[in-house]
Amino acid sequence: MQRLVCQERDDWRATAEATGFDFHTIDGARYWDERACYAFTLDEIEHRIEAPTGEIDAMCLELVGRAIDDEKCLRRLRLPETFWPLIRDSWRRNEGSLYGRLDLSFDGRSPAKLLEYNADTPTSIFEAAVFQWTWLEQAIERHILPADADQFNSLHEHLIEAWKKLGNGRRLHLAGTLDNAEDAGTLAYLEDTARQAGLETTLLDIEAIGWLDKDGFVDLDNRGIELAFKLYPWEWMFHDAFGEKLATAPTRWIEPPWKAILSNKGMLALLWEMFPGHPNLLPAFFEDEPNAASLGASFVRKPLYSREGANVALVREGVTVAEQQGPYGAEGFVRQALAPLPGFSKQYPVLGSWLIDHTPCGLSIREDENPITSNTSRFLPHAIL
Repeated sequence: MQRLVCQERDDWRATAEATGFDFHTIDGARYWDERACYAFTLDEIEHRIEAPTGEIDAMCLELVGRAIDDEKCLRRLRLPETFWPLIRDSWRRNEGSLYGRLDLSFDGRSPAKLLEYNADTPTSIFEAAVFQWTWLEQAIERHILPADADQFNSLHEHLIEAWKKLGNGRRLHLAGTLDNAEDAGTLAYLEDTARQAGLETTLLDIEAIGWLDKDGFVDLDNRGIELAFKLYPWEWMFHDAFGEKLATAPTRWIEPPWKAILSNKGMLALLWEMFPGHPNLLPAFFEDEPNAASLGASFVRKPLYSREGANVALVREGVTVAEQQGPYGAEGFVRQALAPLPGFSKQYPVLGSWLIDHTPCGLSIREDENPITSNTSRFLPHAIL
C-alpha cells in the first residue's frame, strides 16, 4: 500500500459536473482529490481487504441471528423495545440488503481492522462506483497510470444485479433529504442503477411520504409504497411522527429493519464478545459495563448512534487528543481499543470496503489531516498496480 502523488486532470471538475457529481467541492474545499492516489498490490486487495470483508460480513450476520432473540442484547444496544418485533420479523422474513460499507484501518502490513460498519445509510457510493472508475480509465489514457493498472471496483454491475433480485416486479421509491447535495446525488445514482435493472422508480423527499389508513405509506400521488430505499437512518425513523406506523405498514424497506442492529456502534462490542481475538477486530466494550476498564486510559470513545465521526473522541493516556463535536451520545457509548490510523505523508486514510448483496466488490478511501474521519474528509481514488 502506497500513497502516490499524481498529476490531476485539468478538466476533472467539468468531467465531474457532466456526470452529476456536483458535490466534488464542499464549502470551497476539495472533497474529490486526485492530486494523490492510493496504490495496492493485487494480493493486498484479494487477501488483506476483500477476504476479511467477506468474513466480517458473515460474522455480522451471525451476530444479528443471535441478537434478535436476546432481549438483553437489544437493550444493551438501546434499541426501542416497541420496534423489536419489526426488527425480528424482518430478519425472519429474510428481507434483503442492498449494500453496506466497512470502514477499515489498514497500513499494508498488519491485518485490516474494523473501525465501524456503515450498515444502514452509507454514502460515497457514486464517487466510489463511477467517478473513480472514470479517473482510472482517463488516467491510463493520459499516461498518469501504467496501462495495466486496475481497480477493486465492480460496484456498478453488482448494484444492477442486486436491484433485479430485490425489485421482484415492484415499483421502487427512493427517499431521503433532497436538499442535501450528497444525499440527493447518492439517491439519483441508486435510482439510475435501479432503472438499469428494469425497475420503475419514484424519487421523493423523505418528508413527502404520507400515510393513508387503507394503503399505508404513500407518495405525493397517494400511490402506495411497496418497496422503499431510504437514505435516512432507522434510529431517526423510530422516533419520527410516523414511526408508530412502521410495524403495520406493508412497505418493505431497504435497508431492512434488522440492519438497525448493525448500524449501531454497540455491534462492535458484541462482535468482540462473540469473536474475541479475531485478527480483523479491535477490542470493544460498552462504556457503562465493567469490562470497558480493561482498555485502560487509551481508547476511542464512540456514541452508539453517530454519523460522519460526530462526537467521536480519541483518548490517549487519559487525555483527549482529538474529538469531533456533534449532537450524539445520549443513548450511550462504546470504547474501542485505540488503533491510530496509519499516516501517509501526514494524511490519515480510512478504507471503505463495500458490500453489495453481501459480496465484497469495491473500495473507497477518505483521508484527512485529522485522525478522525469526518464529512469534510477528502475522497481519493485508488489503483491496483
